[in-house]
Amino acid sequence: MQPPETSPHATPREAPSPQGAEDAQDLAASETANAQPATDRPAETVATQPAGENALAPSAQRHADAPAGPTGLKFVTSVLVIVVFLITFVVQAFRVPSESMENTLLVGDFLLADKLHFARDGGIWGRVVPYRPVQRGDIVVFRYPVDPSQYFVKRVIGLPGDRVRLENKSVFINGKLLQESYAIHSQLGFDPYRDNFPVTNRYTHDVDHRWRGDLPRFVTGNELVVPAGQYFVMGDNRDRSLDSRYWGFVPRDSIIGRPLMIYLSLAGPPEPEGATSNDKLLHSGQMLAHFLELARWDRMFRLVR
Repeated sequence: MQPPETSPHATPREAPSPQGAEDAQDLAASETANAQPATDRPAETVATQPAGENALAPSAQRHADAPAGPTGLKFVTSVLVIVVFLITFVVQAFRVPSESMENTLLVGDFLLADKLHFARDGGIWGRVVPYRPVQRGDIVVFRYPVDPSQYFVKRVIGLPGDRVRLENKSVFINGKLLQESYAIHSQLGFDPYRDNFPVTNRYTHDVDHRWRGDLPRFVTGNELVVPAGQYFVMGDNRDRSLDSRYWGFVPRDSIIGRPLMIYLSLAGPPEPEGATSNDKLLHSGQMLAHFLELARWDRMFRLVR
C-alpha cells in the first residue's frame, strides 16, 4: 500500500505557541554557542566536568581548584615564633618559692618579669625601647651568682660605688639612713653578722665560702664598698633572706629584669631548703590541684612595686 502523497497545497500546521518559540530560540542559541571553537571561550569555561557528573557551582569550583595549603601549620608556627620572642626578649614567668621578699612578694606568687625595662649599654634594643638604668629600690630578677641556673628576686640596696653598712638592722648608704617602708623584721633575736653587716670575724654557717674570702677586700672601715658593675641586693624580709650579705654582689649582666605583675597567687608553705627539682614540681602540682582553695584572688593581676 503506497503512502499518501503530500500535496504542496496541504493545509499548513498550527503555528507554535509563544512558549515553544522561546524554547526554539534558546535551543538555537545553545547550538550556536556550542558551535564556537573552544579557544574563543573565556578561560574559566574551557575546563569540562567528567561525563555523568553535575557541574560545580562557581564558588565550589574555585575551592576545588585551590591547592590545599598547610594553613594550620603556618598558624601554629606563627604562634610559636611569637611566644619564643616574648619569652626571649619581653617577659618571663617565675614563681616565688620563699618568704625572703615578704610582704612585697609572698610564697606562691606567680610573676611575669619585664625583661625590657633596664638599659644595656650598646644593645640594639636601647635604640628602640625606652630603657633606664637600675636604681636603688628596684626589685630585680637575676641569676644567682653561686649557681647561675637558679633565679633569685631581691631589692637593689647598693649601687656601684655606694658604701653600705647595717647598724642594729638599719641600713645606711654613704653614711645616711635609708628610709625603707617595705622592709620587715620577722625575728626578735639579734645576729651580729646579719644585723651589723659587714662583719669579717663572725661568719655564720649560711655564708658562702667564696664570699668569706672576698668580703674583706671590699670593706673600708666599717662599710662595704660596692665595686663597678656590681649591685648589693637584699630581701625585704631582712631576717629571713639569704642575700648579698651571704654570697656577695650581683653582676649587671646577671640581672634579667624586674617583676612586672603577679598574674596568679596560691597560698602554700615555703619550699624546704635543698628541695630537688622533683620536689618543686610536686609542690607546684599539689598547689594547682587545689586551685580554688588556695587562690589569693586579691593579689592576682597586681603590679609589683
